[in-house]
Amino acid sequence: MKEIRFHGRGGQGAVTAATLLSVAAFHDGKFTQSFPRFGVERRGAPVEAFTRLSDSFIQRRSAIYEPDILVVLDSTLFDVVDVTGGLKDGGMVIINTEKSPDSFGIENATVHAVDATSLAFEILKRDIVNTAMLGAFAAFTGEVKADSISEAIKEHFSGTIAEKNVELVEKTYQQALDKK
Repeated sequence: MKEIRFHGRGGQGAVTAATLLSVAAFHDGKFTQSFPRFGVERRGAPVEAFTRLSDSFIQRRSAIYEPDILVVLDSTLFDVVDVTGGLKDGGMVIINTEKSPDSFGIENATVHAVDATSLAFEILKRDIVNTAMLGAFAAFTGEVKADSISEAIKEHFSGTIAEKNVELVEKTYQQALDKK
């Protein structure tokens, strides 16, 4: 089983990203769970969302305290919360940032960086990076297919919004593969 923890800010789509990842993995034939952890936070407040992926039935129902993979939608969260808390040794961190992966000083994991913000502004004309980060997730982990993420997006959104988010996934996926 792979346990993934998303870190974002209210309004960035971390909860939607966790849900879309779960749906995409289900399309790939996996058992999945997805759920958020937040309260009455306002837009911009730190939020967490969780996804579990497995080849067999998932019985665990708790929050994810020792993730295999972290997906960080906003790198400024490193200054506010313990983003890497509980990360398993040998795990993976995927960060939306222009900075080098080495600049975060994370030594017990593989760290990948992708500038999802620039791509989101280019394609969506907005700073909503959740689907871009799913494209990066697919490329860096191989846990889900990019096509399955696109399919989940088309089920969740419609029209131009779906089309642009699929384009964003594809572009981020390719950019992440090039960095791999």
